[in-house]
Amino acid sequence: MRIAIDGPAGAGKSTIARMIAERLGLLYIDTGAMYRALTYMVLANNVDPNNEKQIAELIKKFDFEIRSDEIFLAGQNITRKIREPEVTANVSLVASHFAVRQALVDLQKQIAQQDNVVMDGRDIGTCVMPDADLKIFLKASVKERARRRALELARRGFSFKLEEIEEQIRERDTKDSNREISPLRKAEDAFEIDTTDLTIEEVVEQVLLLCARGKTNV
Repeated sequence: MRIAIDGPAGAGKSTIARMIAERLGLLYIDTGAMYRALTYMVLANNVDPNNEKQIAELIKKFDFEIRSDEIFLAGQNITRKIREPEVTANVSLVASHFAVRQALVDLQKQIAQQDNVVMDGRDIGTCVMPDADLKIFLKASVKERARRRALELARRGFSFKLEEIEEQIRERDTKDSNREISPLRKAEDAFEIDTTDLTIEEVVEQVLLLCARGKTNV
């Protein structure tokens, strides 16, 4: 089985996808972590996130690995580092470059062909796995997504202003939805779930119910 879970930042994609993979015994692939890892690499090498040519050169050295939910770049554990505010602020820009989308989407497609997977991102059901057995599109209000992000930042010890987080989320939604390559959008045959007022477990149960019913399209 191959399950695609898409949606905007903060809708709960990674959390839900990870739990679904655990429940069903499938491989979980966090594609967002790939783009974050590359963004971290760009910043660590003092490359301008706008400079597609230099980023394309960096991709050739992109040694990315997932080990038991931890993210490694060239053997270095960067799990916490890819969630830092500076990475979050630049990941949409880095991900918008054609060279980046082409390289990482090709890698994601290769992974999807080799295993039973749950993969989350913004273009999984529309681009990476258009023939997925089940497609889910998660959404939530901006205020709720900002609240979740604030809780995450607080747990990690970062300072923040809630209004700034809301504005960052709106900006990221605009960038992700309007980029020319693989924009964020709901696949025509995806099931939409609004997670604003739902618990994590309630969302997981809805997805598992769709799996049990053998739903593959709307």
